[in-house]
Amino acid sequence: MKTEISLRDYLSTRRSIPAFQMTGPGPDTAEIEEMLTLASRVPDHGKLAPWRFIVYRGEERVRLSRELAAMALAAKPDLSEEMINVENTRLSRAPVVVAVVSKAAAHFKIPEWEQLMSAGAVCLNLLMAANALGYCSNWLTEWYAFDERAYPLLGVQPGEKIAGFIHIGLPQVPPTERPRPALADIVTWIGKDA
Repeated sequence: MKTEISLRDYLSTRRSIPAFQMTGPGPDTAEIEEMLTLASRVPDHGKLAPWRFIVYRGEERVRLSRELAAMALAAKPDLSEEMINVENTRLSRAPVVVAVVSKAAAHFKIPEWEQLMSAGAVCLNLLMAANALGYCSNWLTEWYAFDERAYPLLGVQPGEKIAGFIHIGLPQVPPTERPRPALADIVTWIGKDA
């Protein structure tokens, strides 16, 4: 269910769908592999590929969500029922969740900052690749993206960090627009028009 749209038109309307507003069916293995191949086509100084993917799908998303909920409840025993329900669905809101894992490290030539930005570019490319194949997507970093105690559960190795969790599915509702910053508030011009 690929969409054909010009890049300019796509970028002028690109919008994330909240993960809790996604439904199935999700992409199959071949579609996920195509998305990951497209996502990998990012600036990567030194050709280090300082990132990798972990794909969560099927019932494993439910099991992992419950284990994350247990970790959250152990850290905050006074969690409300509403928050416990949220914790119980962290990785099961969308049919497929892909962790983009940064492997950025000290390098004799390539600054670690550039490696981190490459991982961020992979996240954005993955959003766009999912959209190109007809799916909606959302880039989330929630508490377990920053809590290294959750890393072994999630398949993240020592020294790695999570750049984002990309949730992929089909929209239950059409996307809505949100306010965007005015260019005058975010652009500084230096020099004159040629």
